[in-house]
Amino acid sequence: MTARQARPRTRALVLCGAVGLSLALTGCGGSSDTKPPTAPSTASSAAPAPSVSPVDPDAAVKAAVLASYSSMWVEQMKAYRVASPDGTKLDDFATLDALSAFERDLATMKKNNTRVTGGVGHEPEVTALDLEAKIPTATVEDCIDLSKWKAERTSGEVIPLPTAQPLRYVAAATVERWDEDRWMVTEYKPDGSRSC
Repeated sequence: MTARQARPRTRALVLCGAVGLSLALTGCGGSSDTKPPTAPSTASSAAPAPSVSPVDPDAAVKAAVLASYSSMWVEQMKAYRVASPDGTKLDDFATLDALSAFERDLATMKKNNTRVTGGVGHEPEVTALDLEAKIPTATVEDCIDLSKWKAERTSGEVIPLPTAQPLRYVAAATVERWDEDRWMVTEYKPDGSRSC
C-alpha cells in the first residue's frame, strides 16, 4: 500500500473518531458498525468533509458544565424524596443563591409532611459560554418535564399538581468555573411562562 492510498483511509478514521467523540459528549448513540470506505478515490474522500459539522472545540467544557448541572439535580431529587438536604452533596454542585428556591420548597415540604416519589425530566443544553471572563461562565437552558413528577403526603396520599402548572417549561441556570476547574451552579431560574 502506498502513502497515497493510506492517506484517505486515515482521514476517514480521524473523521469517524471525531464524530464519535462528539456523539459521546452529547449523549447520543450511533451505529457500532461504522466502517471507512474500502477504496475511496481522492475526490470522494474530500466530499464528506463539508457535510460533517466540525467538532465543537468547547465540547469538553460544555460536557463538564452539563455534568455539574445534572449532578445538582440528582442531589436535589435525593433531597425532595425525604424533604431534607441532609445527606446530599448539593454544596458540591451549587451555591446557596442557586439553591434558595429549592430550599424554600424543602421547608414547605417538611412543614406539610410531603415528599416526592416521581422524577423530573431534563433536556439541558449549554446556550452560552464565556471562557474569557474573569470567572468563566456558562448559561444552561433546560426543558423541565414534570410528567413523571409525583408528590405525596408522608401518609401516602397523592398530591396532584396545580391545574395551572405547565408540565413542560424552560429553566435557565448560570454556571461558573471556580477553583480546581469545578463548575458550580450559581443561579437557577424556572420560567413557567415559557413552554418547551
